[in-house]
Amino acid sequence: MDAAKILELQEWLIAGALDGADEAGLLQGVCDRLVAAGMKLWRAAAAIDSLHPTVEGHFYEWRRSKGKAGGREYERTEVAEDKWLQSPFHHLLQTKQRRLRRRRGDDYRQGEYPILDDLVAEGVTDYVAYVIPFTDVARAGDADALSSSWCSDRPEGFSDEQVAVLDRVLPTLALALRNRSIARSANNLVQVYLGRDAGTRVLHGQIERGRTESIRAVVWYSDLAGFTRIADTAPEDQIVPLLNDYADCQVRAIHAQRGQVLKFVGDGLLAIFRGEGDADACHRALDAASDAFKRLEAVNEARAGKTLPTTRFYLGLHLGTVLYGNIGSHDRLDFTVVGQAVNEASRIQALCKSLDRNVILSAAFAKAATRSDNRLLSLGRYGLRGVRQAQELFTLDDYAPL
Repeated sequence: MDAAKILELQEWLIAGALDGADEAGLLQGVCDRLVAAGMKLWRAAAAIDSLHPTVEGHFYEWRRSKGKAGGREYERTEVAEDKWLQSPFHHLLQTKQRRLRRRRGDDYRQGEYPILDDLVAEGVTDYVAYVIPFTDVARAGDADALSSSWCSDRPEGFSDEQVAVLDRVLPTLALALRNRSIARSANNLVQVYLGRDAGTRVLHGQIERGRTESIRAVVWYSDLAGFTRIADTAPEDQIVPLLNDYADCQVRAIHAQRGQVLKFVGDGLLAIFRGEGDADACHRALDAASDAFKRLEAVNEARAGKTLPTTRFYLGLHLGTVLYGNIGSHDRLDFTVVGQAVNEASRIQALCKSLDRNVILSAAFAKAATRSDNRLLSLGRYGLRGVRQAQELFTLDDYAPL
């Protein structure tokens, strides 16, 4: 592969990354071009770290027998530590080298790297591993790098010229995959920390301070029952796992009904639901509530089996108009909802304890939830702090199907 072909391949990689080509497609394009240039490539694999709460990174593989590259994500707990410590990539990171090569009949020694032994058993004659570290401010971790391996089944293995081609192409491939990885990480992080819809809006440029939109939505405001007591009596290392368990059962239910979780406030949760109309939004919220309470039962059963503290959550649901957008200071913004409807949802939820109800609904919500008339029971009229007029509140009939 002459210098002109290498340059052509590098330019293709850069153009593909700028155009938004996916990682598997970029790896396949490189492999196809190397094979077309005469390289007897048997397999190529690449892994890159991801900045994500649970996903460790993404893995991509091309095999000549399949002719197409594929990819998948892997979680932080998926890679066994002993396998990682015995891998060529750990060795390269520890020694701060970029390339390791082992060729059968030359410097390959059985037992040195178990993964290489497996490949040799499949017919690999030459193995070249690379670690190209990323040291910029967007690092996903201390070992953030592109790790890749390239295998040949040619009897003589790769030629020195072919290894030199890989040496030149790999940094460009690393930049291309890094570009896609940063874009994915940014999307993951804003959705995880801001919410799915809010995160997407921020990435699409809705970042101006004070820019809000008036929307019609159901406001979900929930809080854990007895959390102060639990926090005072439970061991410190049990508090965060408890919060995670009870947040998870709500968030999964909310997301299943296309609701948007906007923030956690201590042990409380704020979310909104929008639909094709008020009735649709209300029914989505009720379906999410039913799902969340079913999940709550499973969580409590599992925690009780481990003699861990259990609780439940109080939920207030209200329908109204809110301001949705960027609120805060010049250097610290929050993408959330504000307005009287949010305040009322909070006040309604606060009555759950005194009225001994898990769910309380506003009159506006009850009026719009037309398909749920048989599930709603009036609790009477109550004054809400900060609200001029008392209003009728409702709850769910314990005997009605949820």
